[in-house]
Amino acid sequence: MEQFPRRLLTIVTEAVLERELVAELEALGVRGYTITDARGRGSRGRRSSDWAQEGNVRIEIVCEPSLAERVAARLRERYYDHYAMILFLQDVSVLRPEKF
Repeated sequence: MEQFPRRLLTIVTEAVLERELVAELEALGVRGYTITDARGRGSRGRRSSDWAQEGNVRIEIVCEPSLAERVAARLRERYYDHYAMILFLQDVSVLRPEKF
């Protein structure tokens, strides 16, 4: 089975940023993403998802490595100093490269 290399960028951040981030991702050329509610504990304490504005979201993007790195750099530059946000990148393989 043929596999094609891509990069997975995962963003975990405050739910209040969801609409703004979606617009930014699309402006940067991201063709697709998955958003889920997220709960947990980190350096800024425990985050629940009881209120949409107080919870966290997890946004996952599978794309070309250069795009993932460009998006990550932009988000770090624009949001890291003012919002709770973590980003991580992973190499992945996809079976339908035309989707990514």
